Amino acid sequence: MSYFSGHSWVRIGCYHLVMLARKLSISLDEPVFLAAKQAAERRGMSLSAWLNDAAERALETEGSIKAGLAGVAEWEAENGPPSAEVVAEVRAVLDAAGIGRKSASRRAA
Repeated sequence: MSYFSGHSWVRIGCYHLVMLARKLSISLDEPVFLAAKQAAERRGMSLSAWLNDAAERALETEGSIKAGLAGVAEWEAENGPPSAEVVAEVRAVLDAAGIGRKSASRRAA
């Protein structure tokens, strides 16, 4: 079996860049599918390309979160954990900004 079996060669734009792309089948909730399709159309790209970009952004975000958590762990190793008062203040700021904890419906997914 060849390393390249199951992959397709893709030409990106006007560049002579050749990338391996794996075809797969995925399932999306109907509202997510419709919103993603509309977003892709607004950007003039295929749904597949839009989903690829979205996955890349999610991976970048995940990497940033991992780096941030490592930074917090390093700070705590040097300074000790933050007080409960500081944690409460930070949570209040994040909650007010809509950042942080997932809603119950997203946690269950």
